[in-house]
Amino acid sequence: MLESLGHLLPPAPKPVAAYIPWRRVGNLVFVAGQIPLKDGRLIATGAVPGQVSVEVARLCALQCCLNGLAVVKDAAGSLDRVVQFVRLGVFVCSEAGFFEQPKIANAASELLVAAFGEKGKHARAAVGSVALPLGAPVEVEMVVEVG
Repeated sequence: MLESLGHLLPPAPKPVAAYIPWRRVGNLVFVAGQIPLKDGRLIATGAVPGQVSVEVARLCALQCCLNGLAVVKDAAGSLDRVVQFVRLGVFVCSEAGFFEQPKIANAASELLVAAFGEKGKHARAAVGSVALPLGAPVEVEMVVEVG
C-alpha cells in the first residue's frame, strides 16, 4: 500500500527521551509523538515559515507519519491489523502570525487516506507551538485501532 504510493516504511525510530514509543490499551495503540527523523537525522529544524518553508514542513509531516506507521507496525505486528486511524495530533513549530498548520497537517492526513482508504480517515488537531523536541519543525502523534 505505501510502496505503491512511492513510500518505504522506515525502521521504527528509537525514543529520544524517557518514554516508550507506543502503549496499547485494548485495541487502541497510542503512538508517541514522532519527529521528522530520516536515516537518524532531522529533515529540517526551525520554525515555519521563516526557517522552514511550508513545503518542507509538509515533507516533515509526511516523514513523521511514516515513522508513526513504523511504530504501529511494531506494536501490532503488521499494518494489515489496522482497523482504523482514530486521531492524529499534529504540532507545528510556528512563528507568530502563522496560521497554516492545517495545510501542513494535511500531508500526514492525505497519506493515511491514500494508503488506507476509509480506514485512514481520522479526527485531528493541528496546533502551532513555539518549540518542538530537538528543534523539529513538526511532530505527529496518533491513536490507531488494531485488530
